[in-house]
Amino acid sequence: MATEDPVEHLQHEVACPVCLEYFKDPVIIDCGHNFCRACIVQGWEQLATAASCPQCRETVQQGNLRPNRQLANMVAITKRLSLQAAKGAGGDGVCGEHLEALKLFCEEDQTPICVVCDRSRAHRAHTVVPIQEAAQEYKEKIQAQLKTLREEREKLLGFKDTGEGKSREYLKQIQEERQKIVSEFQQLRQFLKEQERLLLVRLEKMDKEIVKIWNENNTKLSEEISHLSELISELEGKCQKPASEFLQDVRCTLRRCKKEKFQQPVDISPELEVRLNYFSQKTVALMEILRKFKDTLPSALETTKAGSLGAHTQANVTLDPDTAHPNLVLSEDLRSVKWEEIQQDLPDNPERFDTEPSVLGWEGFTLGRHCWEVEVGDRGGWVVGVAKESVRRRGEIRPEEGIWAVGYVLDQFWALTSPATPLPLSWVPSRIRVCLDCDRGQVTFIDAGDEAPIFTFPPGSVPGERIRPWLWVLGVGAQLRLCP
Repeated sequence: MATEDPVEHLQHEVACPVCLEYFKDPVIIDCGHNFCRACIVQGWEQLATAASCPQCRETVQQGNLRPNRQLANMVAITKRLSLQAAKGAGGDGVCGEHLEALKLFCEEDQTPICVVCDRSRAHRAHTVVPIQEAAQEYKEKIQAQLKTLREEREKLLGFKDTGEGKSREYLKQIQEERQKIVSEFQQLRQFLKEQERLLLVRLEKMDKEIVKIWNENNTKLSEEISHLSELISELEGKCQKPASEFLQDVRCTLRRCKKEKFQQPVDISPELEVRLNYFSQKTVALMEILRKFKDTLPSALETTKAGSLGAHTQANVTLDPDTAHPNLVLSEDLRSVKWEEIQQDLPDNPERFDTEPSVLGWEGFTLGRHCWEVEVGDRGGWVVGVAKESVRRRGEIRPEEGIWAVGYVLDQFWALTSPATPLPLSWVPSRIRVCLDCDRGQVTFIDAGDEAPIFTFPPGSVPGERIRPWLWVLGVGAQLRLCP
C-alpha cells in the first residue's frame, strides 16, 4: 500500500461498489456503506425479498437513505486532483467523464479510455491495450495509407501534366489552323473581289457600247419613221383628189415612192456579241464553282468531325421487348420507349428487368466500331448507353456491374460512373450519339446537334464481351426514340 499512488487509492475509495464509477449523489445506508442513490434504489427495486446491503448483505430499511455530503465533496476534490495529476504527468489527454488520464485504448469502440472507463460496464468485456501501443499500431496503418495516397497523387499529377501538355499542343494546332483559314479566306476574298471588279468593268464597257448603238439606231429610225409618215400622209391626200387632178404628175409620184427606201439599223457587231457570250459563259462557270465550293465545305467539315472519332459504322438499333420492364411501352417499330404508371401484364421471363425501368437493344456487338443516335425527351428522367449482355435483370443495377451511360435525372446531367459524376453542361442535348469502340473497349457520347463531346469512358473500360444498347426511362411523359 505504501508504493500505491495516493491519487489512485483515493479514486478507488470514492468509487461506487455497484457501478464502479465516481459516486453520484452518494447516500449512506443503515450498515454504514455508501452507494450512488440511483444504484441502490435500482438494486432494491429488483429484489423480491427484504432490502439488504449489496456489499455486506445486512438487512436494512429501504427508505432510510441519508445523503453523504462529505463523500460528495471528496468526489469533487478527487476529480480535481486526478485532473492536475494527469496534466502534470503530460499525459495523452484526460477523460471527460472521469477526469482520468487516457492511458488505454478500446479496440471495439476505437477510442482512448481511462482506467475507470476500463472497469465500467461499457468497456468491461472489451479488448483494451495501452494507448502508446495502439498509437504505434495505427500509426503504421496510417503510414501505409499515406504511401498509397502519395502514389495516387503522383499518378494524378502525371495525368494532369500529360493532359496540360496535350491541351497546349492541341490549342497551338488550333491556332495555326485558325491563322491558315483566316489567311486563305482573306486571299480568296481579295481574288474574288478583283475578279468581280474586272468583270464588272468589262460588262460596263459593253453596256456603254450597246447603249451607244441603240441610241444611234433609235435616232435614225425616228427620222425615217417621220419622213415615211409625211410621205404616207401626202399620198393619202392625193388619193382623195379628183381623177384629173390625181393623175397629174403621177409618174413623178410613183418615182418618189420607189426612190424612198428604208435604211436598216446598225446591228450589234459580231465581235461584241462574241464578247458578251464569253462573259455569260464565264459567269455561269464562276457561279458553278462557288456553288460546288459551298456544297463541299459543310461536307468537308462533317468529315473532319467524324474523322476525330474514327470510322464508326451506323448501327440500325431496335429494342428487345423480352427485356423491357413492365412499366415500359414499346412502339410497333421497336424504336421508341415510354414510361407508363400502370404496369403491363407481361411474361415474367428471366431476360426481363423487374426493378429498373430499362430495356436492351436487339443488336449486340463484340467487334468493330458502331454508333447510333437517341432522341431524348424533355420530361421525366432518362439514361442512354450500353450494357453487358450478362447485366443483372433482377433487382437494382449498379454501374460497376456492367453499365456505361449518361443521363438526365433529378434536373442534373450525369455520367454513370461509380460513384456517378455530375456533368457541368450548360444545355441538355435533344439527340445523343452513342459511339461504341469494341476493339478499344471505349464508349463516347456526343451531342448529335452540334457535335460537341459530352463524356467518354476511357479505353479498356468496356470488357471484351457482347455489348448491347441500353435505355432507362422513368416519369410521366418520359420517352426515348432511336433515330433511324
